[in-house]
Formats: sequence, structure tokens, C-alpha cells
Amino acid sequence: MLQPLAERLRPKTLDEYIGQEHLVGPGAVLRRMIDSGKISSFILWGPPGVGKTTLAHIISQQLQAPFFTLSAVQSGVKEVREVLDRCKANIFAKVRPILFIDEIHRFSKSQQDSLLGAVEYGTVTLIGATTENPSFEVIRPLLSRCQVYVLKPLEVKHLQQLLDRAIHQDTYLKNRDIEVRETDALFRYSGGDARKLLNIIDLISQAVGEDDKIVIDDAIVTERLQQNPAAYDKNGEMHYDIISAFIKSIRGSDPDAAIYWLARMVEGGEDPAFIARRLVISASEDIGLANPNALLLANACFDAVQNIGWPESRIIMAETTIYLASSPKSNSAYMAINQALNTVRETGNLPVPLHLRNAPTQLMKELDYGKNYQYAHDYPGHFVNQQYLPDDLKNSGWWKPQNNPAENKLKDHLNELWKGRYK
Repeated sequence: MLQPLAERLRPKTLDEYIGQEHLVGPGAVLRRMIDSGKISSFILWGPPGVGKTTLAHIISQQLQAPFFTLSAVQSGVKEVREVLDRCKANIFAKVRPILFIDEIHRFSKSQQDSLLGAVEYGTVTLIGATTENPSFEVIRPLLSRCQVYVLKPLEVKHLQQLLDRAIHQDTYLKNRDIEVRETDALFRYSGGDARKLLNIIDLISQAVGEDDKIVIDDAIVTERLQQNPAAYDKNGEMHYDIISAFIKSIRGSDPDAAIYWLARMVEGGEDPAFIARRLVISASEDIGLANPNALLLANACFDAVQNIGWPESRIIMAETTIYLASSPKSNSAYMAINQALNTVRETGNLPVPLHLRNAPTQLMKELDYGKNYQYAHDYPGHFVNQQYLPDDLKNSGWWKPQNNPAENKLKDHLNELWKGRYK
């Protein structure tokens, strides 16, 4: 039986590896380590299909190091210790064994704790792969012992290289009649993911007879994916596409659609912490000040999911999902911080007005630090009209209240204080 195209084209050397030049290009940090024959433990952080697993295999082959793998989904502390014992048994290996852990963000704290000694004392070189921010998912002691390298989605030039390689070098496709008319849809649906790109090509090539011409254009790509939307995803669940639909359904105030996409993720085995984090983000980005309780509920959901786990967490997330989708929406806080950041980047480090500066020493007081500052609580209504922005920005504003009951109330209150400043 013919292997999937992604497996047939899996690179075996760094010269065949496409993308991530900032890590494995000439003179890059990982390339130098590999060429030296000495690597330290590290974690590869990046989206799916950018070559994390492939890179780990290439490193082990180039260094001729014993290679052990663990699945974060299927392995417990017992399995971790068994693999570490096998690594210790490789006392005659010239190179320290490599332990590769895919989806290391799914490892529990106890599983990660069990790795510490082996990494600390050099029993193994740990290579972890994750699609999630290691700062949130990897325990601090383990993270401090590993360098983190960020892998980027493949660019169009990389996808084009991959397409050319598939057509001209694959043992099966190079003997087929293939015409590439358009690549916009192919590259767009791939989303910087090499595996998706190759799976789509596989899907198109299998949809025609052995002797028929294979045509790749935007219409055919779109048609094939609409007929079989799960065909180009690693686990039959379009991880990033589905979370996008989930968040957009909440933003669009459609609780039925949101609960459907939640069910898709639950049934597909999605990490509950991943879903709960997205709920917290949605509560602040999309509901925001229109209903500040949404963020409180989302945070409570995140904590509960961490403490309870499956299957009960599905109920907690369902409650939170329906509440967020049903809430009034506002992105005024999201817009305000983005616009304020743009202002900071444009204007640089403007000086803090003297009256707002702290004056812990006598010298600072002599330099008028804190002079003429008016303590708001000393005034009626706990408010006094004074300048809080740098002089160059004193008439600027970033928060624009949106039209909902909660923000209208805030706006009315502030306009009483600032005399119509908030429109």
C-alpha cells in the first residue's frame, strides 16, 4: 500500500529540510550545535506541520545517537521511567541518547518532574515539541534546563519548494501527468503547514484515475476540500480551523454554533486547557467591558478545568461557552491597548510629568519630583482634574466606549468627571 505523500517526502538530512533557516541555515544556532556533534536539551515550539518531529529525527541520525520517543498522550510516569532506564543502559553509546517527546505540553507536572534528574545529569538529551507556549505548559525547573527554539509557519517560497519536490522527486507523482495552473488556494489552505500541503496534493491526485491528468488550480483545491474537509488534518480534526470557528461563533453571538464547535473539539480529543485558555482570551477580547463578569467566569472555568479534567470539564466549558456567546460584545479594551501600543512605538519614551514621579529621596524632592501632585482622595468624589499623560500627549485618547449598557454607564460617569471628554 502506498504511504501518504507526507511520509514519502519526509526529509532525512538537513540539506533536504525546508524552512526554519533562522535555526538550521548556514551558521544558525541549531546548525552549529549539530555540526559540532554536541547538543543540549531544547524544546521546539511552533505550529503543526513545520518540521518539529522531522528535525528531531534528522538530528539523531546525523549524530548517530540512540533515539527514544514518548507520546505525551499515551505515557504515564511509569513509561517515562522505563524509557529513562533504557537510556541509562546505553552506556556504550558514543553519543548521549536523545529522548524525543511530542506534544510535551500535554505532559502532567508529575510526568515532567520525572524527567528532571535525567536532563540535569545528562542521562539523555531531551528534545520536546509543542504547539503551545512552553512558558504556560512546561514546569519552570524543566524549562530552565532547556533552550526554547521557535519554529515559524512555512512561507510561500517554502511551500513552492515543497510542491516542486513533490511533483518532480516523489517516486509516484513524478511519473504522473501533472499541471499546476494556480497555487493561491493550495497555499492558503495549507496555512504554512507542510503536512497539510502534501495531504491536499495527495487528495487531489487520488481523486483522478491512474492514467488521468492531475490538474491543480484554485477551483479544484476548494472543491476537493469541501468534499473531504478532514482529509488534510493530522487527526481528522482541523485543530486551528475549528478553534477559529469556535471563537468566531462566540464573537458572533451564536451559542448553538459555539457549542457545536466545542463538541467537535471535545470529541476530537482536544486538550481542555487549550480550549479554556481561548475562552479567557475571548472573554477579554470580544466581550470585554460590555460584561466584565465574562472574564471572571472564563478564569473560573480555566481553574476548574485544570483541577477536574475530563469528562466533567466538558460541562464547565459548555456553560462558559454559552454564557460568552450570549453576552453583549465589546472590543473597546482590545482596540484601546492596540492603539496605545502604536502610539508608544511612534512617540518613544516620553518623560513622565514631574508631578507624577515618585520621590523616595531628598534629591528627587529637590528636583521637584512629585511636586504639585494632587491626591484624588482628598477631593470631593475622589477626583481632581489634573494631567496624567506626558505633555506631548495630554490631549490624546485611546479608549472609545462602545454602545452597550455597561460601557454607557462608565462613559456617563467619566464625562461627569472630565466634562465630555468621552464621546
